[in-house]
Amino acid sequence: MDRGKERTCRSLRQRPGAPTSKEGIRYANAQSGAADPTAVYALGSSTGESARLQRQSDELAPDCLALLGHFGLRAGDSAIDIGCGPRGIIDLLAERLLPGGRVVGLDSDPAHVAMASELVRGRGWDHVEVLLGDARHTALPADSFDLVHGRTVLVTVPDPVPIVSEMVRLARPGGWVAGMEADMEIGICNPPHPAFDRLCELFQAAFSRNGANPQLGREMAGLYRQAGLEDVAVEARAPVYPVGHSRRSIRADLVRSMRPHIVAMGLADEAELEEIDRAVRAHFADADTLVMSGLMFLAWGRKPDAA
Repeated sequence: MDRGKERTCRSLRQRPGAPTSKEGIRYANAQSGAADPTAVYALGSSTGESARLQRQSDELAPDCLALLGHFGLRAGDSAIDIGCGPRGIIDLLAERLLPGGRVVGLDSDPAHVAMASELVRGRGWDHVEVLLGDARHTALPADSFDLVHGRTVLVTVPDPVPIVSEMVRLARPGGWVAGMEADMEIGICNPPHPAFDRLCELFQAAFSRNGANPQLGREMAGLYRQAGLEDVAVEARAPVYPVGHSRRSIRADLVRSMRPHIVAMGLADEAELEEIDRAVRAHFADADTLVMSGLMFLAWGRKPDAA
């Protein structure tokens, strides 16, 4: 490919006596004194971000199905989706593990827990539960799940190590820990456009403001091994989405989610953000524009059998 014509952007179950909210949402853990997990989430909390996460469940379903295919899950097994948001892969897990199995979703945002809980009620699933809790210390029993899964969770927090450690703790001996995380160092827009360059600059600065690492995907395998997992494997994917695919505009969508933070940081004002958003989306609407928004890493590892 002609370098002159491409542009890269670098840049569980409820324990007896556990508290519930006034809305009836169950808390997976008591207060620990740690920082509010929603406050460190790089993309913030908004109606727009919730809608984006809903779309993401559909967009990434093929990759998630490929990931789940590695573990031989069947009806009667148990799994937890850490950082499930308003849906996550709760539906994909329920399709595999029910009847007879158990599915838990966990998220730190009460709005997302309420949305996921409504999904569960609407589908009439038994033995599927959504909990409000902190992925760093869920207080759920150790060795509880055949699969512990997290998608685009580690990339959004300043320190992924406590979450990975908790995921390993929750997996039963011989069970699996798995996830999918983005790596946004390289984004290709060909032919180049100055609005895309500026979008990448804003994304890098805003996403990293709390210490989150937008290149986390490449570190997944190392984090898993350091946490004691065995048989660690990793895949990398570089999707190029066509015009009309909702994932084609993911960088612009993420910047939209972070717009209040971008303005508060003084990186850009609303007028500039509107113009960048308009120009990028118009450029992406051209079928002759190639867009590769970033890499996606899938990784998994097995918890050692008990001695």
